[in-house]
Amino acid sequence: MSVCRENANIRDNHRRVLAEKFELRRNLYKALCKDTSLPDELREENRYKLSKLPRNSSFTRIRNRCIFSGRGRAVYETFRMSRIVFRALASKGMLNGVKKASWIGVIKVEEK
Repeated sequence: MSVCRENANIRDNHRRVLAEKFELRRNLYKALCKDTSLPDELREENRYKLSKLPRNSSFTRIRNRCIFSGRGRAVYETFRMSRIVFRALASKGMLNGVKKASWIGVIKVEEK
């Protein structure tokens, strides 16, 4: 795994930690901002507090990444690996309970 991919995994892990840390505070500020029954001053104050939270503490910044290659696209969430790594490991038989599907002989044409 290259240094760049490794750094991507470290950055993503850092974002996950921050998101977990600030989750309650962020949800509270959001709820107070959206509550129309509150005075405008209070809503504006909570909007300001929300904007001062770290950007990386937002859940939208978290990306599912492959734990082997660091790839950010085509990642199977249950296995936490990319399709490329998944296929390589599955073809070697290194994933328990995973086997290649075989469609030969499934469709039979009836002759009259």
